[in-house]
Amino acid sequence: MSWYPVPETIDSEVFTAMPAALRRPVVTDWARANKGGHPVDCFLEGPCFDAAGNLHVTDIPHGRIFRIELDGTWTQLAEWDGEPNGLAFHPDGRLLIADYKNGILSLDPAGGTPEPYLARRNSERFKGVNDLIVAKSGDLYFTDQGQTGLHDPTGRVFRLCPSGRLDCLIANGVSPNGLVLSADESVLFVAMTRDNAVWRVPLQRDGSVSKVGRFAGFHGTSGPDGLVMDEGGNLLVAHASLGAVFAIGPQGEPLARIRSCRGQTVTNLTFGRSDRSTVYLTESQTGTVLRARWRCDGLPVAHR
Repeated sequence: MSWYPVPETIDSEVFTAMPAALRRPVVTDWARANKGGHPVDCFLEGPCFDAAGNLHVTDIPHGRIFRIELDGTWTQLAEWDGEPNGLAFHPDGRLLIADYKNGILSLDPAGGTPEPYLARRNSERFKGVNDLIVAKSGDLYFTDQGQTGLHDPTGRVFRLCPSGRLDCLIANGVSPNGLVLSADESVLFVAMTRDNAVWRVPLQRDGSVSKVGRFAGFHGTSGPDGLVMDEGGNLLVAHASLGAVFAIGPQGEPLARIRSCRGQTVTNLTFGRSDRSTVYLTESQTGTVLRARWRCDGLPVAHR
């Protein structure tokens, strides 16, 4: 499937950018593995709103989490020896973190030092967790991406139940990344970045999965990253090398492109808290948060 042309192009605008005083143009282990060893002053991911309307983002290479207030003020909440990516609020109010180095962590929203939430499975470390979402039931879905790709299709998708049971739903993922549930939570959509596709994962009543398939395909040097869904059943896909969010309909048909007004690395997205028809995007190449109006409200987030 080709994504050009699309029926509609929507321009984004800058909401805020990381202040210069917070940027760190140094080489980190993450930069060596993912950016050819070049200095990376920040790499934003994991946009997530709290109940007060404050946006939270991660800075992967420097192990930081920031809160961004409605007026664009940035406050650092935490810094540690980690590589935080996805964020989601737990039913009890804690902020859950997908940390590539340390597994799933939890953080008091007031700040401090993250604590282990799920560091290992059967005494084995994860490959490198990437993103996570919390269902209405309290089930936690997360991706374990590591350095997987077409050369090594062993990325995993897990579900952690409130009882503590951990299920591996997918074990042959091609760089599993962002994920989102359908409105009735009967289907899980997973961005498989190095497959340049979004997979559709039907969830069975007994907790298993069946007839997993490719829902949409893309192109480019990277691939789909963060995912959200609106109330019309449309899937919005952040693409990490095409400089856009692509909106696709319930049957996988192209609807629109939300174009970055800054760089090409649109990594993740979330709908606003009070205004759920505004979508916020992390553009990681320039350390900027963008926003744009969408035609439908986003699905309410189960816990935030």
